[in-house]
Amino acid sequence: MPETDTPAGINKNLLLLHFTVFIWGFTSILGKLISISAVELVWYRVIIAISSLFLYFKFNRTAFKADSKTIVQLAFTGALIGLHWILFFESIKLSTVSVTLVCLSSMTLFTAIFEPLINKKRISKLEIIAGLLIIIGIFLIFEFEVQYTKAIIAGLLSAMCASLFSIINSRQVKQIEPTLIAFYELAGAFVWISLYLLITGGFGPWLILKSSDIGYLIILGSVCTALAYVAGVSVMREFSAFKVALITNLEPVYGIILAFIFFNDMKELKPGFWVGALIILSTIFLFPVAQKQIARRKVK
Repeated sequence: MPETDTPAGINKNLLLLHFTVFIWGFTSILGKLISISAVELVWYRVIIAISSLFLYFKFNRTAFKADSKTIVQLAFTGALIGLHWILFFESIKLSTVSVTLVCLSSMTLFTAIFEPLINKKRISKLEIIAGLLIIIGIFLIFEFEVQYTKAIIAGLLSAMCASLFSIINSRQVKQIEPTLIAFYELAGAFVWISLYLLITGGFGPWLILKSSDIGYLIILGSVCTALAYVAGVSVMREFSAFKVALITNLEPVYGIILAFIFFNDMKELKPGFWVGALIILSTIFLFPVAQKQIARRKVK
C-alpha cells in the first residue's frame, strides 16, 4: 500500500500543505518589498522559478519531456497562473498585504462553485455556505475599506484565477508528475507575460534591477515559487481542490502576522476589516468540524 494512502501519509501531506501555505504567505511580504511593478515582478519570478526547476531536472538527471498536447494544455493553464500572480501583486501594491490576503480567501467560494461544475459533480451545500460566509467577511472589509476598491477587485479576480488553475491541476496531477506540471505551467506563464510586454512595449529600464530586488526575487522565484508550487501541486493527489482552497485560506493568517512583523501593517486597518477577517477565519476552522458532524448523522 502506498504511503500516501495511510493516515501517516495523509498527515504528512497535510503538514506539507500547511508549510506550503506559510511560504505563500511570505510571497506577499516580498511583493511589497520589491520595487518593480506587478507585471515585471511576475516576469522575473517565473524566469527564476523555471531556471530552478531546470537545474533540479539536470542535477537529478530527470527527463522532463512531454508530448505536445500536454505542453499546450499546461501552457494555457500557465496563463491563469501568470494572471493570478499579476493581480495578486497589483492588489498588494494598491493597498496593504492584509487586505489582499483576506480577499484571496474568496478562493473558497469560487472553488465550491467551479469544482463541481468542471468535474460534473453535485454542488455541496455546506461548501457553498462556507464560501458565502467568506464573501460576507470580504463585503465587510470592502464596506469599511472603500479606499482600496481597486485593490479588492484585483484581489478577488486573483482568487478566481487561483481557484480555476487549482481545480485544473487537481485533475492533471493524477496523470502528470508535479514537477513537470510546475515546469511547463510556469514556462507558459513566462511566454504569455513576455508576449504581453512585447505587444505593449513594456520592456525597458526595469530590466536592470536594484541589488535589493535581486535578492528578494531569487527567494521569491526559487523557494516561494519553484519549491512551493511543486509541493502545492503534489498534495492535490490526496486532497480535493476545495480542501486545498480551504487550507490556503490560512495564508492571510500567516501573511498578516508577517506583515505586522515587517511593516506594522495592522495600524492602517479599521475595525470592519477585523470583523470580516474573523468571519473568514472562523469559517475556515469550523468547516471541517461541521463536515464531520454531517457525516456522522448520515451514518446514523
